[in-house]
Amino acid sequence: MAGPSSALLPEEVLQFLRNLGLAGKNETPVGEALPGGVSSDIWRVELAGGPVCVKRALPRLRVAQVWEAPVERNGFEYEWFRVAGKAAPQAVPRVIGRQEGLFAMEYLEPARHPIWKALLSQGRVDAGFAAQVGSTLATIHAATAGRKDVARRFATDQIFFDIRLEPYLLATARKHPDLEKILLETEKRTASTKLCLVHGDVSPKNILAGPRGPVFLDAECAWYGDPAFDVAFCLNHLLLKCVWVPHATNDLLLSFQSLFDAYMGKVSWEGPEALEGRVAALLPALLLARVDGKSPVEYLVSEKDKQHVRAVACELLQRREESVSSIREAWQRSLR
Repeated sequence: MAGPSSALLPEEVLQFLRNLGLAGKNETPVGEALPGGVSSDIWRVELAGGPVCVKRALPRLRVAQVWEAPVERNGFEYEWFRVAGKAAPQAVPRVIGRQEGLFAMEYLEPARHPIWKALLSQGRVDAGFAAQVGSTLATIHAATAGRKDVARRFATDQIFFDIRLEPYLLATARKHPDLEKILLETEKRTASTKLCLVHGDVSPKNILAGPRGPVFLDAECAWYGDPAFDVAFCLNHLLLKCVWVPHATNDLLLSFQSLFDAYMGKVSWEGPEALEGRVAALLPALLLARVDGKSPVEYLVSEKDKQHVRAVACELLQRREESVSSIREAWQRSLR
């Protein structure tokens, strides 16, 4: 991954900071482009009052396949931070202001807020932190469940379809016609389940391991819908990391179970069996999507590893598992 680089900010970004009163009329701050932005440009901007983070949504994502998404998702991300922050103040960065396609938020120093993915890649796996992720996520879901005001605010069905359901589930179905019926059923059930505010991209790359617990970033996919998507999306990454960091497999699988157990311990808005069934249906679908969808994980580079994920995911989809622990056990057996 390329390191950050410093450059003059685009004029629209500079004007945005001046409109907010963050930059003076005669101040011309330099922005440090932060790495890892697939769907947005992200800068650390040093201002007279201290550093801030500015994010600008891209109309076309930086992936191999053509993948376009409306820039208004930036506004829903900003609103997700505001709503989630009321439920779990320590779990989101403080937002400062926004305009169409842009928003500013506090900058969190990497030394005190390492990216969870980076820690996992080094084999630094903490099941206790994973449990915090699950518990915090459930807190946000519970606080927004059944809220008609939040549902109206995040009626982002088309955006969620464009940047989650189509590139992950439908694109994968086109490559696996034998599994098309199962994947389409999963997509339809997910799209039609409207229970609470969903983040949509709960991935270790979007979670900081802060001194007071997890901090969630990159809520561009925010949607009032199925909480099972958030849970499955994160659990899926912990399974995939077993292939990437094999010596940490036992700890990763313990983290998988710890996150799920902590989350389920706070489920109050629906029956836990129904929610687990949807998580179990989504998990193998997302496993397959991360090798054959529009957004394959970058760290699975060998065809052997991809085929391993593909084979296990296809078998699990055909079995229509309803238990998350059964999926974890099947995945563990496949790695022996």
